[in-house]
Amino acid sequence: MRGAGGTQGGAGEFLLGLVMMCGGFYMLLSAIVVSSGFGMGYGLYRFSGWGGGMFTITTGMIMIPFMIGVGLVFYQGKSILGWCMAIGSLAAMIMGVISSIHFSFRSMNAFELIVILVLSIGGLGLFLRSLRAGG
Repeated sequence: MRGAGGTQGGAGEFLLGLVMMCGGFYMLLSAIVVSSGFGMGYGLYRFSGWGGGMFTITTGMIMIPFMIGVGLVFYQGKSILGWCMAIGSLAAMIMGVISSIHFSFRSMNAFELIVILVLSIGGLGLFLRSLRAGG
C-alpha cells in the first residue's frame, strides 16, 4: 500500500504535518499587524538633485495629472496623452499605496512564538518527510 504522494511515507504523518503546518502558519500570519501611512500629504516619491535639495511628490500631487488626464479623455476619447496621464497617475497611486504598507509583529510572549515556530517548521518537516521515498 502506497502512502502520501505515492511513496512509502505514512498518510498519518502527512495529515499530522499538514494540520500542524496550517495551524502554525495561520497563527504566524494572524500575529502580523498591517498598517499604512497613505494620505494626501504623504511623501510618495523623493528626488534629490546635485545641490542636495530634495523635491517630494505627495500623493495629493498625483491627483493633478490624473484629473487633467481624465478631462482630456472626456474631451477627446482618442487622446493618447490623456490616457497616458490617467493610467500613469493611477499606477503611481497604486504603487504609492503598496509602498506605504508597514508590516510588524504584535507583541507576544516567548511561549507563543515558540509554539508558532514549532508548529510551522515542525509541521513542514513532518509533511516533507512523509513525501520522501522510504528506504
